[in-house]
Amino acid sequence: QVQLVESGGGLVQAGGSLRLSCAASGLIFSNYALGWFRQVPGKERDFVAAITAGTGSSRYYANSLKARFTIARDNAKNPVYLQTNSLMPEDTAVYYCAARFRYLRGSYESWNEYHYWGQGTQVTVSS
Repeated sequence: QVQLVESGGGLVQAGGSLRLSCAASGLIFSNYALGWFRQVPGKERDFVAAITAGTGSSRYYANSLKARFTIARDNAKNPVYLQTNSLMPEDTAVYYCAARFRYLRGSYESWNEYHYWGQGTQVTVSS
């Protein structure tokens, strides 16, 4: 059974940073590309960042976030990380980790291309 478990969310002041982590079990971690999405109530789930399978040689970001967010993976320790810097109140959302098999060809930015999802971690940025 595949499980993705996010951690690292919380309450932070504007300008602060958080490092989100996602630990996966029940799959061969290096065979999966990993993505982060976020969602606020009443809105669609938005793409944040993705990293390819294996060594993670390619990374993709939402244009509006790439200057402040960084995705990384550690195949030895399993997790995928999302470093979020210079946080703003509009970054407040539930952040989800997702995994997709490495040989899929669909867009990394499309949430429906991912097979497995975590339960999410809340990030709240106060002004």
